[in-house]
Amino acid sequence: MSVELNHTIVAAHDKEASARFLADLLGLEVAQPFGPFTPVEIPNGVTLDYMETTGSITPQHYAFLVSEDDFDVIFARIRDRGLRYWADPYHHRPGEINHNDGGRGAYFDDPNGHNLEILTRPYGSGGD
Repeated sequence: MSVELNHTIVAAHDKEASARFLADLLGLEVAQPFGPFTPVEIPNGVTLDYMETTGSITPQHYAFLVSEDDFDVIFARIRDRGLRYWADPYHHRPGEINHNDGGRGAYFDDPNGHNLEILTRPYGSGGD
């Protein structure tokens, strides 16, 4: 059996601005709207389909595995925008990155409070 994640819906107060925020930071494109969704396609084929809501948003966590070189580029964008970032998902280590499993990782929030993460090594892959 082959199972792959195809898409997930991301709640946003402004779906276009939220999709653009993610796409700009990760160096991706915002795709054409599809029904009520504004999608951002990740290179492995998964889309994050932003859907607008006027209600409260329960923050979710989205982690993006990137290369070491891409981490440098994305992390520079995070710093250039003056975004707050943390080494941990609980936001206890502000202004730091982590070196879990011998790689690097950082957490930051999107405009809706979703906890985004970039990491260079999958958890449990070795190293520290």
